[in-house]
Amino acid sequence: MSNPPPKKAIRNPGPGGAGGPPSSAGAGGGSRGGPAGNTVKFARRTSSGRYVSLSREDIDMEGELAADYTNYTVQIPPTPDNQPMMDGAEPASVAMRAEEQYVSSSLFTGGFNSVTRAHLMDKVIDSEVTHPQMAGSKGASRCAMPACDGKAMRDERGNDVDPCECRFKICRDCYLDAQKDGCVCPGCKEHYKIGEYADDDDPNDPSAGKHYLPAPGGGMNAANSKSLLARNQNGEFDHNRWLFESSGTYGYGNAFWPKGGMYDDDLDDDGGGGPGGGGGELPEQKPFKPLTRKLPMPTSIISPYRIFIVIRGFVLLFYLTWRIQNPNMEALWLWGMSIVCELWFAFSWLLDMLPKVNPVNRSTDLAVLKEKFETPSPSNPHGRSDLPGLDVFVSTADPEKEPVLTTATTILSILAADYPVEKLACYVSDDGGALLTFEAMAEAASFANIWVPFCKKHDIEPRQPDSYFSIKGDPTKGKRRSDFVKDRRKVKREFDEFKVRINGLPDSIRRRSDAFNAREDMKMLKHLRETGADPAEQPKVKKATWMADGTHWPGTWAVSAPDHAKGNHAGILQVMLKPPSPDPLYGMHDEEQLIDFSDVDIRLPMLVYMSREKRPGYDHNKKAGAMNALVRCSAVMSNGPFILNFDCDHYINNAQAIREAMCFVMDRGGERIAYIQFPQRFEGIDPSDRYANNNTVFFDGNMRALDGLQGPMYVGTGCMFRRFALYGFDPPRATEYTGWLFNKKKKVTSSSSSSPSFGRDPETDTQSLKAEDFDAELTSMLVPRRFGNSSALMASIPVAEFQARPLADHPAVRHGRPPGALTVPRPPLDPPTVAEAVSVISCWYEDKTEWGDRVGWIYGSVTEDVVSGYRMHNRGWRSVYCIPKRDAFLGTAPINLTDRLHQVLRWATGSVEIFFSRNNAFLASRRLMFLQRVAYLNVGIYPFTSIFLLVYCFIPALSLFSGFFIVQTLNVAFLCYLLTITVTLIALGVLEVKWSGIALEDWWRNEQFWLISGTSAHLYAVVQGLLKVMAGIEISFTLTAKAAVDENEDIYADLYVVKWSSLLIPPITIGMINIIAIAFAFARTVYSDNPRWGKFIGGGFFSFWVLAHLYPFAKGLMGRRGKTPTIVFVWSGLISITISLLWVAISPPEATAGGRGAGFQFP
Repeated sequence: MSNPPPKKAIRNPGPGGAGGPPSSAGAGGGSRGGPAGNTVKFARRTSSGRYVSLSREDIDMEGELAADYTNYTVQIPPTPDNQPMMDGAEPASVAMRAEEQYVSSSLFTGGFNSVTRAHLMDKVIDSEVTHPQMAGSKGASRCAMPACDGKAMRDERGNDVDPCECRFKICRDCYLDAQKDGCVCPGCKEHYKIGEYADDDDPNDPSAGKHYLPAPGGGMNAANSKSLLARNQNGEFDHNRWLFESSGTYGYGNAFWPKGGMYDDDLDDDGGGGPGGGGGELPEQKPFKPLTRKLPMPTSIISPYRIFIVIRGFVLLFYLTWRIQNPNMEALWLWGMSIVCELWFAFSWLLDMLPKVNPVNRSTDLAVLKEKFETPSPSNPHGRSDLPGLDVFVSTADPEKEPVLTTATTILSILAADYPVEKLACYVSDDGGALLTFEAMAEAASFANIWVPFCKKHDIEPRQPDSYFSIKGDPTKGKRRSDFVKDRRKVKREFDEFKVRINGLPDSIRRRSDAFNAREDMKMLKHLRETGADPAEQPKVKKATWMADGTHWPGTWAVSAPDHAKGNHAGILQVMLKPPSPDPLYGMHDEEQLIDFSDVDIRLPMLVYMSREKRPGYDHNKKAGAMNALVRCSAVMSNGPFILNFDCDHYINNAQAIREAMCFVMDRGGERIAYIQFPQRFEGIDPSDRYANNNTVFFDGNMRALDGLQGPMYVGTGCMFRRFALYGFDPPRATEYTGWLFNKKKKVTSSSSSSPSFGRDPETDTQSLKAEDFDAELTSMLVPRRFGNSSALMASIPVAEFQARPLADHPAVRHGRPPGALTVPRPPLDPPTVAEAVSVISCWYEDKTEWGDRVGWIYGSVTEDVVSGYRMHNRGWRSVYCIPKRDAFLGTAPINLTDRLHQVLRWATGSVEIFFSRNNAFLASRRLMFLQRVAYLNVGIYPFTSIFLLVYCFIPALSLFSGFFIVQTLNVAFLCYLLTITVTLIALGVLEVKWSGIALEDWWRNEQFWLISGTSAHLYAVVQGLLKVMAGIEISFTLTAKAAVDENEDIYADLYVVKWSSLLIPPITIGMINIIAIAFAFARTVYSDNPRWGKFIGGGFFSFWVLAHLYPFAKGLMGRRGKTPTIVFVWSGLISITISLLWVAISPPEATAGGRGAGFQFP
């Protein structure tokens, strides 16, 4: 067997950062540097702004000189008017390409008490990989150095990079060694020369390397002038920021930069004047084109809706007053139970209806977005994308319950999204650390080589291959290219082969591991024979899981072992697809290619596999912990100012959905938006939606109504966040609500807040942070306490804040950034950066920090999504509900009754935890609107309705058994109240259907499942929540299984499966008792001497109301028609026996013959 590929240790950092790179490693990127103490230089900066590695002699010489001399060097940086060419540019370019290739071909591991290692992988998966961006791609030549089997360096097309004219093939490590030996080519023994092998940057291109600086102004601090340039981390004055003013940089004082400082933060809330208020005038006062519009509901619908809410509220008040004043003296116990339940129902109804009084619709203008950010202009002459970067998170935990094929197709839909490739990065969090997930992601990256260009070439929708090829109808509709049918046929065949490879991965990994483990057993046995040891005492060889390159998988093994179990494994990071080049890369016209992509950009977004470190004794905090690890990892590697998160079973159904969301955050006032929530849409739901899986009443009704207040809640997936808001910072402008009903508004800014800059935050015991407070001068004790001891993470925060600002292209835009500021290519990845990313996903990183407390996703609740959104609203941020015409994202939902109830149980348990925590809306700050506070209060209270609902569902049966009713007589007043309440309820339902756009059947299904879940899952949630609060019993939930259905299987098969659970007991009991009570009361009334039909009808009507709501539940228990479970026959027999016994217990007909002719009459 050949020796395994070498593992190179990357030195852990000193106290300056938790696993951060050396200070020089981050100097080239604006987000990767960090403050350091005694710095050690490993590179020198050339005139082009690049960094060239120093040789050992240079480093030693520098150390010797430092003792006797103090050198002061003024480096004149290049400007658009002055860009000299120097000989150092070519070696630097080649070195950077080598570093990128090394990063994308290495598997980085590390963690607690271990050195971060880079394992160079020559092979990631068994199948052949051809895309040059992918790890382990084929086609590169071998290094020509003796005794070296490394791959030669490659460019963005996968072609060999020849740093010398003699075209000597050399790998990255050998090239770095050659640089240390005087930059002499090992092939021709000549110094490396400049030629056609230099980097492709045009020295006369003003856009190359162009950086923008905020305008200097009086009284500005460093936090107000965020720049894309790297911060000066060594404490020296940054001359680069102030030396040059030219038309290329559009610096302070020239024609393209108003002297009013329009890019500073606003202090004036009504526009114009003041720092950042847009007081200066632009050279051309173009009409401002908004990116979004708010569309209020039609008055003819919303006005009657509000009126009926008021009417029904007053009717309920009068009715409850009448009920209290007129007790039923014959059955006070029944009257008392009913009045308590009705009081709670009225209170719960009010909490639900009040936030719905101001629903809104919104629209976006994608044409204006393209005009502003991707059209050539004086600030962007080449028309490069000026949109901010986006990091997409996909989380998965168990490949057995979450099929890897589903996750892989989700990744493909993200990679094919209609967004600038160089601005998009995808991160996959595998909390199970499974090799199956790792290789499935590698297969997805390989298939993306053909799928993504195919989608771009033919404008495919949806861009999830499984859904696209499952669409029924004419696939050629709307397609104009003559080669579409041929291309589609080829891609369909490739996708079928891709699915076969994915489905065969478990067997492939098992066979490979068995073969390697058998070989290890043979080697051990051979060793024992050679040493003469007793074979009976052969030590047990660990049954490892092996990767495709013949080395141990550092994550979870199929047979658990120390350091290789689900809760005990190292952190793993693999760049599956390295960052793309900044310029478009078109396919080559080659007959060997399956499809002609000569006019299609074949670049792919960056794809990263991450599995955070887990160790015994460290709480990993489930999904919230995984999301926070992704936030830190992405901040170090790509630092996209916005984050979009998905569950592994949700995919992008609308390729332009990301652009729709960007319209809101890039529009006027977008700096106050913390996140954009999309509605959840599902596929695979039965046509009747028996268990209200679509939840349209909530997503199209409640969430749309909240959009008219402070914004919708965060619901766990399909949400785009502002990274700066996730870090726990306050918005630049907020509104405080005071008064008895919080109806008085007070505008506050981050710089002129009513509370001190470091005042106490209402929601925590820590200090609140604002953009102005974050600076290199910030107290050294405060920063590690909040974010951890990573200098690279610290340096990325102000950059993310600046890049997330909207364009300051009009005086009315506040807190903006200059146009063209984000057209600069992001710096390439290097090994120290990836090593830093491994460190920030270690199990110990969050110790003694505020991650999970006020930074990132919040811990302490199974519904971490609602709590995280609440915290942002509580700090004054706003959110927006984005409903595109075409559904943005699609996912799956459990259609089985038991699975659905368990899902609702988890949500309700989280709500109970919220109610008994400091996240209760009663304790919210003054920055939360009153109606928004009511909505969050309802989130924590709604599970407790189950107690009263359970009692109320038994009241009709108790009334029928006892012969008494909740009122003493069915008089006119009671009937009028009942009629008015029912009519207003129906009217509100019809009007809500009108303004929300949902179907009446969906509204009725929601009402039915409200009762089903309220008498089962919600009731259990209250019990579990109380046990956790009072007894400290922790709650654990199993992961909801996502079924992968084959093409020939019934997609609704799971709907008819009956899975027994204790959650089914309460609804079954309610249904049986009500049926028996109706039969018993009817028989007793018929054979009574003095039949009281009024009370029977009253009790029977309410029992029928309960049974009508339980109809979907009963239908689910029956299973598939013709396959009734045995337990149903048992129940039927019990019911029949019970009714028979009750019939015998009633007086025989002969004894009541005289009363049989009694007529129907009200008492």
